[in-house]
Amino acid sequence: MNTAVIALLALPFLPLVAGFALVGGGRWPRAVTATTAFALAALTTVATLALSIFVAVERPSLDRQWVQSLGLRFHLGVDGIGIPLLVLTAAIGLLAVLHRRTEETTGSPATYYGCLLIIVGGALLTFLARDAILFFIAFEIVLVPMWVLIGVFGDRTDPAATRRAALTFVLYTVLGSTLMLAGILALVFSAGTTDLSVLGRGVSLPAAQQTAIAALLLAGLAVKVPLWPLHSWLPAAHTAAPTGGSMLLAAVLLKLGTYGVVRLLVGPLGDGWRTLAPLVGVLAVIGIIWAGLVCLVEPSLKRVIAYSSVAHMGVVMLALATGTELGLRAALFGNISHGIISALLFAVAGGLKHRWHGDRLDVPRDAVRDVSPRLGFALLLGLAASLGLPALAGFWAEFLTLLSAWQPATDRTLFKVLAAFAALGAVLGTAYALRIARTAWAGSADRNERQLPDEAPWSDAHGLEWSVIAVLVVAVVVLGVWPTGLMDLMTPAIQQLGALR
Repeated sequence: MNTAVIALLALPFLPLVAGFALVGGGRWPRAVTATTAFALAALTTVATLALSIFVAVERPSLDRQWVQSLGLRFHLGVDGIGIPLLVLTAAIGLLAVLHRRTEETTGSPATYYGCLLIIVGGALLTFLARDAILFFIAFEIVLVPMWVLIGVFGDRTDPAATRRAALTFVLYTVLGSTLMLAGILALVFSAGTTDLSVLGRGVSLPAAQQTAIAALLLAGLAVKVPLWPLHSWLPAAHTAAPTGGSMLLAAVLLKLGTYGVVRLLVGPLGDGWRTLAPLVGVLAVIGIIWAGLVCLVEPSLKRVIAYSSVAHMGVVMLALATGTELGLRAALFGNISHGIISALLFAVAGGLKHRWHGDRLDVPRDAVRDVSPRLGFALLLGLAASLGLPALAGFWAEFLTLLSAWQPATDRTLFKVLAAFAALGAVLGTAYALRIARTAWAGSADRNERQLPDEAPWSDAHGLEWSVIAVLVVAVVVLGVWPTGLMDLMTPAIQQLGALR
């Protein structure tokens, strides 16, 4: 076994082992100090990021017999579709660990860091899996630690709401997982293989059978994306989750759903996906408009960002529904850009919530630009990227999605109408971004009514908090100015998908 294959194995299992070591072991984690737990988590995520870059360059693969009686194999590999998500997951995992040092949470620090590491490891294993059953198992690893982060380490100002958010997250994701498993089993038994590389080139099944399997898979994965109207668990989960949990949920866990759509539907079930694509496009655009309207009146900053995630994932699903190579590029680019932008906005929102002692936008306050100029700058740039301002990461995903929807593979008239409504969603995005800028960045219009904490003045972002935010700011700008690197990386893998042939 050469060095590259060892790195491939270590990439997901290093954070998994370290995470379970922190969480498990009887009474041992209680003896671990916060500093020790942070040091272990930080070293693990730094090593994981280095491994992800090494694996991205070397592109090793591993294929070993796993369960002989069922024909399952332990098959790991990388391509241009998975590589950006691997690096994104490892990077956001490191930033989430670092950000934990800047905020106070309840519960054991060792358990908190352990849950973060397990989520990172499970997501990395999902993006590396080349066996459909291994993909499902890895997919499910991330759910329990995220539930713990929400339920145990979440917002304590309203414990009942936090418990409801955690329970809703579990119920929705279990339903989605059940449907997804049924769809995966139907796919692999019909195709006679669990190899995602083989399945990705397309399966030879009747169109009606493909559509039935695709509908089952779509129903399960739509919960994970989430696609309207199966999105209602997401705002509550984001509101209750700690900042690190929100960063991973938005930047990584939602991407598992769209990645699953590409690997299990768009590639293998081209005819079935084309049949369902108009419905997916309609639901995606409804989600874009719905989320935009909610963001215009929602008083909670974290819920506004959560609903904006629903809109952005609707853009990704609309791009996938077009069934074109350009649409796939837009969707996969949108996955990465939204991951970075949402992580930035949730990091800023977490800092503001700590300073405001809440995240209400309808409470008069001093201007963020005056009392916390660094946070104000990051908030404004994140909002600009979210609404798709040129030269920032969000622009390319939205622009290419509208372009691909205007020239889809099928249903040209319908998708032109959907493109027009999606453009209206972009206008709504501008409106709610300006609303946040007016109420938070620019401050209350009536300074005599502002409500500030009496015990201490505000402080600006500094130290680890500013380092985390600054890295995300740079990534948003770099991806907006130089999108071709990511586009070129994805293109060969996209062209190999059976749906495009």
